[in-house]
Amino acid sequence: MATDGDRPGDDLTEREVDALHEVELGVEWLRRAHGKLVAFHHNTGHAMEHLAEAEQLLRESGHEEFADEIRDEHLPRGVVDEDRWSYDVLSSFERDFMADVSGLTDRARTDLADGRHHVAERRQEQEWKRDADSE
Repeated sequence: MATDGDRPGDDLTEREVDALHEVELGVEWLRRAHGKLVAFHHNTGHAMEHLAEAEQLLRESGHEEFADEIRDEHLPRGVVDEDRWSYDVLSSFERDFMADVSGLTDRARTDLADGRHHVAERRQEQEWKRDADSE
């Protein structure tokens, strides 16, 4: 393992540093996607609340056909394949895909870099600090 005076990740090849960096970036982008799925889930829930309110208002104003359509066709329907609700999509993403990729990242980081995180960024940080100190 590198000491404080060494370049971060000196025990790794450039390809290994680049590969780990790409894996870490992939996970960061998946975290962004996760945030968008959480927003999708919340936005869908709010939309359904508005439709439920519309059902009631339509029924009160004598528009049973529209109210019944909302109640029977739209409120009980999932957002994917008519059976999967937004929370199910979010849970599947977290439990399956995100967990699998995060596990791969942890294993690769452990195997290649003794568990060190952000080796490429640490290198960049060290270079920028060195450049600032030399001026």
